[in-house]
Amino acid sequence: MTVIDARRRQMFPTLTAGQMETVRRFAGSEARRFAPGERVYAVGDRHPPAWFVLDGAIETSRGNGLGHQTAIAPVGPGQFTGELSQLGDRPSLAAGTAGPDGCEAFPCDAAHLRALLIGSAEIGETVMRALILRRVGLLEAGDAGSVLVGRADAPDVVRLQGFLLRNGHPCSVLDPDRDAEARALVERAAVREDDLPLMICPDGTTLRRPTNAQAGFALGMTAGLESGKLYDVAVVGAGPAGLATAVYAASEGLSVLVLDSRAIGGQAGASARIENYLGFPTGISGQALAGRAFNQAQKFGADIAIPVEVGEIDCGTGGPGGGPFRILCEGGRDGGSVVQARTVVVASGARYRRPDIAEVERFEGAGASYWASPIEAKLCAGQTVALVGGGNSAGQAVVFLAPHVETLHLIVRGGGLELSMSRYLIDRIMALPNVVLHTGTEVAAMEGDRAGTLSAVTLRDRGTNAERRLPVGHLFLFIGADPHTEWLNDCVALDRKGFVLTGAEAGDGASRLPLETSRPGIFAVGDVRAGSTKRVAAAVGEGAAVVAQIHGVLARER
Repeated sequence: MTVIDARRRQMFPTLTAGQMETVRRFAGSEARRFAPGERVYAVGDRHPPAWFVLDGAIETSRGNGLGHQTAIAPVGPGQFTGELSQLGDRPSLAAGTAGPDGCEAFPCDAAHLRALLIGSAEIGETVMRALILRRVGLLEAGDAGSVLVGRADAPDVVRLQGFLLRNGHPCSVLDPDRDAEARALVERAAVREDDLPLMICPDGTTLRRPTNAQAGFALGMTAGLESGKLYDVAVVGAGPAGLATAVYAASEGLSVLVLDSRAIGGQAGASARIENYLGFPTGISGQALAGRAFNQAQKFGADIAIPVEVGEIDCGTGGPGGGPFRILCEGGRDGGSVVQARTVVVASGARYRRPDIAEVERFEGAGASYWASPIEAKLCAGQTVALVGGGNSAGQAVVFLAPHVETLHLIVRGGGLELSMSRYLIDRIMALPNVVLHTGTEVAAMEGDRAGTLSAVTLRDRGTNAERRLPVGHLFLFIGADPHTEWLNDCVALDRKGFVLTGAEAGDGASRLPLETSRPGIFAVGDVRAGSTKRVAAAVGEGAAVVAQIHGVLARER
């Protein structure tokens, strides 16, 4: 049963006459009459409002980059169009035309829609739930959004598909080797093999082998970089700490911009299931948790630009709060932009650590992965795979992957899992019949074909140096991460491992707020902060706590 079948009433609620009057006051726009069959909005439209129907109906449909349209549902009196695109500056993923009798409806743009969600709790809850469920429906359908044309297991297809899905953008993959339409498309466009994959955006724009940044710009994901405004807070990193900062700061009326080079959720976003986060007794995936936080941040008006690589930061001119600060970004229409903010929150977390294995980069995306998502699970279904790591992230990945594969070899450098993994994960792994544990072992080498497809790894016993060859089709690497602080360019004090020092540890004898760095007005939260507890709940707590300290700095500036 699809989400539209199971939760149709919540996806397409009908507001009362009184509620519609309330919405109309928030919308502040005049109603418009549409003739039968007239287009109300189209797939790819920028700045699409939500339309609240007074009379008649709007026939809605979803579409993909190839122009294929699939009917969703009619929206009648008291109902409204839209999904999460209507909360931000992103193109519409659906289309609407007036029904057989035409319709009368009034628009509610993004700013007024956010005001409604915050200003009317009852209506806001109903509308927000519908917008979220409609996006879930688009993701579930598999025939909306962007179309990737290329081999399903090609590294660039896997990369782009993972990037889009982790950021909540629906997409589908057409393999020219298996799909006649994809093959004809490639032939008509005279596309060479090294131009694949093609990415066909919802509005029909076609990109050849795009980078994540190019894909993000084409989909309107980096629109916030072009505004040129001075933000109260710039948050670098969209993991749990950065998103929490955005939610609490924006909800308290501060203007917020969040920048991230990869996807919402950070490392936590790649966790298959988090079972020890307060309030979720049955667990929640990292992507679902990040998606909820992202939606909250959008609801309160935070601008979120992904993927944007932060190049460096200009530390400011030394005012009362240290700012304003200038952040140089690689992204936007011209390939580079400058963001200005009164305060900066460093929430850039950590980057996946690359193991000391010869030519490991040759297999990245073609057998070697640093996370385990449904995409990787599908690619290695029924195969023998190996996973390196002994922490909680590794344990969660093992539990997620084991049901999909024939055999999973868990490789741990230490003598066991007890010192680095939660007990509940260890017990669950020990109960899996197809998991083979190798302790005191490391991967010494990788081998594969000329195309870079992995076929085997060499394991080395750390005690005896004895080696054995293990045929595997996929290697998952969960060996920790290093702090992502290169972009700070000596702007703030770091410890010897590269983590950001805060509070009294920041030194120089000055009085520092607990989460403030050695540079006034710049704060650090989450995994990137020296001495932080590397847990999702702790990161969220720091993201909430830092906002009170930011208010103090902004008050000094004023």
